Amino acid sequence: MPEADARGDDVFADLPASGRVIVIVPTYNERENLPLIMGRLLTSVPLVDVLVVDDSSPDGTGAVADDLAAADPRVHVLHRTAKNGLGAAYLAGFGWALERGYDAIVEMDADGSHAPEQLPRLLHAMAHADLVIGSRYVPGGSVVNWPASRQVLSRGANLYTRLALGSGVRDMTAGYRAYRADVLRRLHLEDVASQGYCFQVDLAWRTIRAGLRVAEVPITFTERQIGSSKMSGSIMTEAFTSIAVWAVRHRWAQLRGAVDRCR
Repeated sequence: MPEADARGDDVFADLPASGRVIVIVPTYNERENLPLIMGRLLTSVPLVDVLVVDDSSPDGTGAVADDLAAADPRVHVLHRTAKNGLGAAYLAGFGWALERGYDAIVEMDADGSHAPEQLPRLLHAMAHADLVIGSRYVPGGSVVNWPASRQVLSRGANLYTRLALGSGVRDMTAGYRAYRADVLRRLHLEDVASQGYCFQVDLAWRTIRAGLRVAEVPITFTERQIGSSKMSGSIMTEAFTSIAVWAVRHRWAQLRGAVDRCR
């Protein structure tokens, strides 16, 4: 388990307004993992709230989340009636959090791959950024317990994304990130239909195109020890296709802009 960040709860001094932070944890069949990650999170950063968004997990994860919420007022649960994908779960969670006036909204996986002990460094970086990405691929970042094939796939996907979109962000597929609430209000979330890795790229790309500040801080990503990954071929296909479409549109807009300036 990674060591706790030594900066403590003064991270909230860097946030706007009241400094209210909520961590959104989407779940599907994470009955064993959820209590573990929640215990670590609420110990590491006691002043955050947590929203578990459960997609009617058949293993009873939703009931476990309800028990955690009953025992701790910092914990909230949003039950969804079907498994509609990671993107839809996060969008539902974003809407819930924005309606309740949170200032910063964090994405975190339930499987332990994102260390709650490293959350303070993301929150500190929000003093100078609108979106902070916990990055595996900046100096100091690392991946633990991934097979070489998975690392090649992930690094390749990020290289493809960076080259296609002309972005300087090194880990646009990363799912450990923190947004200022005002950023999410500006991103036209009602138009977002992407899922999986593509969802993460989509929102980062929207943030960049809006002229907002994106920062990356190093994290240690650790492969889950309980349960199985939800990665699939369809997720990868969606990401490859969507990024290609966004890249063509972006390059076309650049070309049109250049032509207009020459007239």
